[in-house]
Amino acid sequence: MSVIRTSLFFILVLIGLKTFATTDEVLILKFDIAQEITPGAWQITKKAISKAESIKADFILIRINTYGGLVNSADSIRTRILNTSIPVIAFIDNNAASAGALIAIAADSIYMRKGASIGAATVVDQEGKVVPDKYQSYMRAIMRSTAQAHGKKPVIKNGDTLWVWHRDPDIAQAMVDPRIEIKGINDSGKVLTLTTAEAIAVGYCEGEAENIEEVLNQAGIKKYRLEEYRASFLDKIIGFLTHPLVQGILIMIIVGGIYFELQTPGVGFPLIAAATAAILYFSPLYLEGLAQHWEIILFIVGLILIALEIFLIPGFGVTGILGITLVIIGLTMAMVEKIPDEPIHLNFLTPVLKAFVTVVVSITLSLVLSIYLSSKIIGSRQFRLALQAEQKKTEGYVGVDVDVLSALVGKTGKSVSILRPAGKIEIDGNVYDAISESGFIDSGAAVKVVKTLAGQLYVVKI
Repeated sequence: MSVIRTSLFFILVLIGLKTFATTDEVLILKFDIAQEITPGAWQITKKAISKAESIKADFILIRINTYGGLVNSADSIRTRILNTSIPVIAFIDNNAASAGALIAIAADSIYMRKGASIGAATVVDQEGKVVPDKYQSYMRAIMRSTAQAHGKKPVIKNGDTLWVWHRDPDIAQAMVDPRIEIKGINDSGKVLTLTTAEAIAVGYCEGEAENIEEVLNQAGIKKYRLEEYRASFLDKIIGFLTHPLVQGILIMIIVGGIYFELQTPGVGFPLIAAATAAILYFSPLYLEGLAQHWEIILFIVGLILIALEIFLIPGFGVTGILGITLVIIGLTMAMVEKIPDEPIHLNFLTPVLKAFVTVVVSITLSLVLSIYLSSKIIGSRQFRLALQAEQKKTEGYVGVDVDVLSALVGKTGKSVSILRPAGKIEIDGNVYDAISESGFIDSGAAVKVVKTLAGQLYVVKI
């Protein structure tokens, strides 16, 4: 479809018309990509193009000003641009760097402000360091493929008609790889970045414009109605919550909250924090159609299995491992687009791998940090407010005596606090610390002492 649009564009130029010139009023849907390229930018693009198609817009105009961002989000954006049947005009309002260059090249025509630039698409990590060549190879391929998607144009030379690439694929991949030399353009051994004049000279820009009106005038669109798609407040919130860094923090809160709740049963606040983080994690992904019902169910089932392993099943085995696995799968797949109907390919596996790494790293960091904070806070005498209180015999408390505890084996009593699995029980008017061997026991339940071990009573519900 993109090749057909491009061919039509050059046929019109040859007969003396401007780009898609028309005397009738045309409808143009405009939206901005003036932010870091993240899942939020992809969601805005998807909604904007869908709106353009629903209102039957004649053109889509994208104002681009970005230093780049995530490759997988940029790839989704450029694919959506290439697949729409509506001609797309890109206006680079200052910067189209890195992932932004990929998005701009996907448009049918590009206009740039004076002093703007496009290029520098080398893949780097979060610290700005160049990543291994296998990642560069992938980026080179999608840059090259995007340029090729616009097909070839006729050029008359010495009376002969030659067909040359509308956008030279070698120039596109030179924006990624400094080893690719383009004679007269890039022979410095550095990653290619084009200024406005340079982009016009090599066919990567249709013209220089200072604003939207000049862009449309140069495109030959004189009479038009401009409708702008603006991100709503909800879109901005969703964009913020779906940022990989924020998602990683939410995962850390989920894991850390559960850990601290297990370490300090009955407090409640850690569990509330974990539940809130889980809602904030899954809600925007669900609203945007990323998280499916089965992914959320997997996460919940995983938590249930982990709870069963901790409270009901002695030791740590298959149930706990399966629970952890389901939690990781649920968190990971919720970040990823819908599984494609066609055979799984690299374009799908790459975001899956990135989501998996984000989840595993976040869980690991959360556990390490939780264990450290637990030793500093819960293990601190200053935090042990309950333990500093005097437990008087007049209130039913007794000291730990092995012989006394042994004599309690076989006796019955009742729980005076929730046992999950540790808590307190009362026997013959005395209060003892005890551990449940039969899982969660509510306060006020009848219990029986089954054994003592290391000065600790073990009970079951009767």
